[in-house]
Amino acid sequence: MTNRPSRTNNRRQFLKSTSIVGLSALSPAILAGCDISGSKKDVPIVPAKDALPSSSGPTGIAGLGPLKPPDENGLLLPNGFTSRIVAVSGTTPSSSSDYIWHKSPDGGAVFHDPNGWVYVSNSESSSSGGVGAIRFDNKGAIVDAYSICQSTRRNCAGGKTPWNTWLTCEEVGDGWVYECDPLGKQAAIKWPLLGCFNHEAVAVDPNTNQLYLTEDRRDGCLYRFTPTNASNNRPDLSDGTLEVAAGSSDHLVWREITDPTLAASTELRFQIPDAVRFNGGEGIDYHDGSIFFGTKGDDRVWKIDIESQKLSIVYDRSTHTNPILSGIDNIEITSAGDLVVAEDGGNMELVGIADGQVSVIVKVSGQDDSEIAGPAFSDDMTRLYFSSQRGMTGDGWDGITYEIAGPFSGVSA
Repeated sequence: MTNRPSRTNNRRQFLKSTSIVGLSALSPAILAGCDISGSKKDVPIVPAKDALPSSSGPTGIAGLGPLKPPDENGLLLPNGFTSRIVAVSGTTPSSSSDYIWHKSPDGGAVFHDPNGWVYVSNSESSSSGGVGAIRFDNKGAIVDAYSICQSTRRNCAGGKTPWNTWLTCEEVGDGWVYECDPLGKQAAIKWPLLGCFNHEAVAVDPNTNQLYLTEDRRDGCLYRFTPTNASNNRPDLSDGTLEVAAGSSDHLVWREITDPTLAASTELRFQIPDAVRFNGGEGIDYHDGSIFFGTKGDDRVWKIDIESQKLSIVYDRSTHTNPILSGIDNIEITSAGDLVVAEDGGNMELVGIADGQVSVIVKVSGQDDSEIAGPAFSDDMTRLYFSSQRGMTGDGWDGITYEIAGPFSGVSA
């Protein structure tokens, strides 16, 4: 690694049944804690009973076992797992490339490469943004690093598409979504019809190619984009309809946004009066007919059953019997349907949710002024990547990107 530049001088079933808590029909204002005019109020607590935890103790991703003392990289891991640092902001991850790993690494994903795999990572830098990538060979050695998106702003999270591209989201009031080639062979493309708003993350339903998008506002909304040619293997995102969730938790309905690019200067979240509000939309992902997403303002993880359009709660810190997860941010889902949730703040932990249980699976020590971002599994579930966005100093140029290796595959069946 080269010297950094000066910093300005420096279980399937649990997700479908008992661990999901159904809500009674609630008004949009109750779900959001905000009125539709945008004035802020204290967020009311939605009563919800926790799912009964498994009587046999934690299972799946939440059953990896107790954490060992910090390793040489300052990570507390379960027995049988090891860590390595694969990138540090301001340095070159690969000796074969002069690409400088970006400031403030955030949302990320893993993609297949003909000779290995690629981990992509957003930069939440307000000044530069963009997306970087690290290429690994089939033995896990770093062989290249490069940029796949430039000249954007505050790229927070995003989402992996079924057609193997990365959608990166700008978390600014007039933010956009860009589609990136993880192999770096094609330039990133801006898709205006996905909306101009304070984007956070996006998930794609592989059965319909519909996109679901979160908004990081205290009175934010949840959006859905349906491409006109949604049946294609790779839909054209330049043509389609953007909608916002409305109705009640018993049955969401979707109302069309007629001005997704703000031609009339009315913010998207105020264009539909009965839109359901969420307190700080964060990570979002798809699994087995459902969309899962988090809200940081009230520390909740939500589920939408796509077929019934019923909205329910997976985790609510205010009512859970083991409320260890706080500062909910990025979400990754294992092949078995267990959730891995990153903390923005909290205790600098990655927390697993499975069978009604929550358990810390990774803890970062000595970096209390940072946040965990970008958790992503390799396809074979043997490696987990994530970043500490501001490292030990709290500065974005001290971001650290890690790889955890171990028997995650043992919990994926």
